[in-house]
Amino acid sequence: MTQKQFRILEQVTPFQGFFNVKKYTIEHTLYNGGWSAPVTREVFHRGNCVAVILYDPQRDEVVIIEQFRAGAILTQKQEDAWLLEIVAGAMEDGETPEEVARREAIEESGCHIQELVKINEFFTSPGGTSECLTLFCGRVDASQVGGIHGLDDEDEDIAVSTMKFDRAYELMQQGRIISAIPIIAIQWLYIHRESLQQQWR
Repeated sequence: MTQKQFRILEQVTPFQGFFNVKKYTIEHTLYNGGWSAPVTREVFHRGNCVAVILYDPQRDEVVIIEQFRAGAILTQKQEDAWLLEIVAGAMEDGETPEEVARREAIEESGCHIQELVKINEFFTSPGGTSECLTLFCGRVDASQVGGIHGLDDEDEDIAVSTMKFDRAYELMQQGRIISAIPIIAIQWLYIHRESLQQQWR
């Protein structure tokens, strides 16, 4: 097999705003040998992000946030643009993923993370965005969690609640939780919940 290589022939930025879009003209090697014809692709850039599913092993509860999402405005009912999710946010210059998880947990839910377990790193949609996400599970005390959170300067309006893990899993199965990141996190916790409960006694 030919060594995998690619070349960026041209790069422009047709849109620069809250996020930005870059337009690349690329050629790459082919499995059967040789090089592809030049291919033009737009890539959405928003930086790398971190998400954390907050879990209280004593209460067997997870922290769920609900907020308006512009990417969901084309759903059939207006209320469907408010999605059930987990804490997440963008990495800022100089921050580690662990620092982002702890900062975002406080900003978006008022929770202080006691322990962190890294779940995985993955591209969220590499066909069109460069975003790579680091996913954690964080141990919290959920006994006092709730209310409205978020940063005013980021126009965040986040409703925070807790629910038994079985209820969160049920909502996922019913199609009430439809964002990919919380689905991945809940499925991971479904597999590892018992071991975490023993570890975090």
